Amino acid sequence: QVQLVESGGGLVQAGGSLRLSCAASGRTFSSYGMAWFRQAPGKEREFVTHINWSGGNTYYANSVKGRFTISRDNAKNTVYLQMNSLKPEDTAVYFCAARRRYSSTYYVAEYDYWGQGTQVTVSS
Repeated sequence: QVQLVESGGGLVQAGGSLRLSCAASGRTFSSYGMAWFRQAPGKEREFVTHINWSGGNTYYANSVKGRFTISRDNAKNTVYLQMNSLKPEDTAVYFCAARRRYSSTYYVAEYDYWGQGTQVTVSS
């Protein structure tokens, strides 16, 4: 069993930056594909970005490409999401997810473990 704990959310003005962290328990983190999803009120959970086990392969939703960066530190069992040039439409609860495979994907159903989420609010 893997537990994921997100942190780093908060309130920021448009154009600002935040860095989210997702700390994972367990000794198999380095073999998991990881991803970030988000969910705004009244909307479905949507894909943001994913990263494979080594960090050598990443993928971004068009809405965040060029503004967000995903990375991971397997020695620290942590995945990060650096968010720059934030917009009000980025406001959502951000979730970290882990997949029991080396590869990662943008399909919500492919992930086996989820964190509790961290709120990101961007004011205009």
